[in-house]
Amino acid sequence: MKIKKAASILFAASLTVSGLAACSTGNKEQNSGTKDGVTTIEFWAAPSPTQQVYWKEVAEEFTKENPEIKVNVSPMKESPTSEASIQSAIAGGSAPTMSENINRGFAAQLADSKALVPLDELDGWDKVKESRKMENTMEGWEFADGHQYVLPIYSNAMLFGWKLDILKELGYNEPPKTYSEMLDVAKKLKEKYPDKYVWAKADLADPTAWKRWFDFFMLYNAASDGNKFVEGTKFTGDEKAGEQVLGFMDDLRQADALLTRQSKDPFESGLGIFVDVGPWTIPYWAEKFPEMKYNETYTLAPPPVPDDMDPKEVKTFADTKGLVVYASATKEQQKAAMKFINWVYSNPENDLKWLEKTNLPPARDDLTTNETFKPFLDKNPALQPYAAAVSNAIPPMDNAKYNDIQTFIGQHAFNPVVKGEKNPKTAWKDMKEAIEGALK
Repeated sequence: MKIKKAASILFAASLTVSGLAACSTGNKEQNSGTKDGVTTIEFWAAPSPTQQVYWKEVAEEFTKENPEIKVNVSPMKESPTSEASIQSAIAGGSAPTMSENINRGFAAQLADSKALVPLDELDGWDKVKESRKMENTMEGWEFADGHQYVLPIYSNAMLFGWKLDILKELGYNEPPKTYSEMLDVAKKLKEKYPDKYVWAKADLADPTAWKRWFDFFMLYNAASDGNKFVEGTKFTGDEKAGEQVLGFMDDLRQADALLTRQSKDPFESGLGIFVDVGPWTIPYWAEKFPEMKYNETYTLAPPPVPDDMDPKEVKTFADTKGLVVYASATKEQQKAAMKFINWVYSNPENDLKWLEKTNLPPARDDLTTNETFKPFLDKNPALQPYAAAVSNAIPPMDNAKYNDIQTFIGQHAFNPVVKGEKNPKTAWKDMKEAIEGALK
């Protein structure tokens, strides 16, 4: 499900390689995960009813065609968090063979502890990428050590919503694409509606780590053309792009275009005319705000970019999670897991079934060109921009300290600029020093 629902709780306890091995007893056949010629693999689905139903259905279909492999699907525990339940299972020797619901930051923690199998080292990995048409999407998923530890299941290429009805009143028939255009909208908005704001969102002033995915990184990925920000143990942030983003936020602040106090339904009510929107919001609006009509009262657009950039093929942040295989699984289970993965993703109908059940766009390059998905997208036009943006969406950083790093972005840079407490250059410098200190 969307990353936005909860921040990860990170454990201080370290995981050792020896502690990751599953404890088992019995004969060799049982220890291999195979009994009576049948290999059993445990699959932990996300704590989401729709995702659990999906995986149980495809697992049953798979086993009918592959009776030598049994896939047990069960929901992962989410108390206190799903990450915590996974760490606890690994430490206790009871990890599943594979699971979904893993973001790259948490995967980096697990990979550092040797708890994950590099998927690119398993036979059949290249076949998965090719048959699922996800070569471009996977480029942004390579980890600093050159391996691929996560197969992204869905990719919510985050977009910005605009109140189209209000934009038209201001003389704009489509969303602004550049910083200067957006500042012009801000000026016209305040002239016509002094009590309205461009971006009304309390999270802009909140240092909680995960909130940076839905403001700073959306803008930064666009301004930097997808710069990785952190690679391995090095801070590699694009200074020019970072200062441009912070400068843009400072300009909006000075134009009185930001509102950071708590308010109820600020975008839906028209208090704000610009907001980050994930595809999960569309059915919510249809149910709770039926007056919200796509391309009538609101529309969707990629992040705005600095004036010196071409506003085409704009990068954005990917709210995304994927599937991993755990190192404690036996070789037979790992092989069976890859056979299951290949079976699921060799048929686009399985991705269509996923899309129909979850509304989460599958992480593949051909969503807008594959005829399999056309009827669904034709019936759901508001999801079309998300499908088109999948290959331009940048996943979270692959660093075990991502929670600390993103907290520093808010504490030292983004929040102070939004509040008018620092200028963009000082903010970027302070943030960089804090992050580099954490990476040592």
